[in-house]
Amino acid sequence: MASHTIRVGVAGYGNLGRGALAALARCPDMRLAGVFTRRDPASLRLPDPSTPVYSLDDAAAHRGEIDVMILCGGSKDDLPVQGPALAQWFTTVDSYDTHARIPQYFEAVDAAARAHGTLSIIAVGWDPGLFSINRLMGEAILPDGATYTFWGKGLSQGHSDAIRRVPGVRAGVQYTIPVPEAVARVRAGEQPALSTREKHRRECHVVLEPGADPRQVEQAIVAMPDYFADYDTTVHFIDAATLAREHAGMPHGGFVIRSGRTGTAENQVMEFSLKLDSNPAFTSSVLVAYARAAWRMRSAGETGARTVFDVAPGLLSPQSPEALRKALL
Repeated sequence: MASHTIRVGVAGYGNLGRGALAALARCPDMRLAGVFTRRDPASLRLPDPSTPVYSLDDAAAHRGEIDVMILCGGSKDDLPVQGPALAQWFTTVDSYDTHARIPQYFEAVDAAARAHGTLSIIAVGWDPGLFSINRLMGEAILPDGATYTFWGKGLSQGHSDAIRRVPGVRAGVQYTIPVPEAVARVRAGEQPALSTREKHRRECHVVLEPGADPRQVEQAIVAMPDYFADYDTTVHFIDAATLAREHAGMPHGGFVIRSGRTGTAENQVMEFSLKLDSNPAFTSSVLVAYARAAWRMRSAGETGARTVFDVAPGLLSPQSPEALRKALL
């Protein structure tokens, strides 16, 4: 690979944006060229005060200073607008994770990138992302089989937001936890048909408002459709100090398991797992590795949208193909 310090912009400075800055600091072949924000640029306090901070509205004016823009906005409202818009001016990488709408999002970003000669890798992270790759590998290698994805133990931001909207709840978090018996059956190669309730359970830690009825709050949570009603859900009531002390982190992880048969009788099991102290910090690290790949693919003349399925693993590494063959193959 030709030596070039990849100039990276970061669009958005929430949990993911902060993680991206930390990940970039560990990559000598890359440098942070600027942070782009919808807030007042003067209000941001970055680890390195000399880092340029720009208004996201002015991003187009800096296209010549950025090789790759990492998009750190949310999937619900930010990326559907920012993804196609920023693909007009930059090679981009994002972590769009609304699984059901990935095909439509891909089409929108692909149209913008092709029209303007840029390249965008979408839906990068661990799910979608690394888990997606392992589901694909399992199905390709063991076509006669079944795939299982388990998430957790991990803090779910969406479900935590849902319990905080319940009347009587001052604060709270929710964890998704795989059911050990289900994981054990899958690892044993049984290929069971598992219901939603059989695969995961949900555990809530709630701080009540003064005077709130814990029984009413618990019932409102466990009966909530789309979030908790289909799961075995446990609600623990704690004080604010315990919440701050024991539940301030954002751990997550999970497993992708493919169980299948080869030949006439052999049972084979493939598994990929993650155990993460910080979901956003890890997701940011995946984004930074794919930013390196995006710059290399664009430098080779590629344009349009891509997913993790389209990126050769060697492009993620700062090492040369020769070094990778010698050290890792």
